[in-house]
Amino acid sequence: MSKLKNVVVLDEKMLKAIANGEKKFDNRVNNTGRPVNKQSARYKRLAKQAFYADVNSKFQKGNQFKINNSTYAYSAGKDGKLGCIVDSIGLHQCNVDYIGRTKVKCYSFTLGKKVNIELNLKTLKFVS
Repeated sequence: MSKLKNVVVLDEKMLKAIANGEKKFDNRVNNTGRPVNKQSARYKRLAKQAFYADVNSKFQKGNQFKINNSTYAYSAGKDGKLGCIVDSIGLHQCNVDYIGRTKVKCYSFTLGKKVNIELNLKTLKFVS
């Protein structure tokens, strides 16, 4: 190609290729930019935040999780209030006090005493 006064002139080779139906591909559009540095602190922080958001949403949606070979699920309360944790058959196990980014605080009454329970969302194994 040669350029003359803001006019692009195609050479004969290019004209023949276009006439034959051949398409030229510009691979620059496939380049997404510079490569991602997966070792950077920012990348690790964003991956960790995405993991925390994922396990928190799984818990609040009511996905089942396992603790000591028993399956439990979170059951949300009415009108956006905190709910309770139920086992696989639907029996009430404990009331939820607080749901944070990585921790869930619950309580239950056993023999007339309040027992506090703290679940770490990072270590829960969710059932797929």
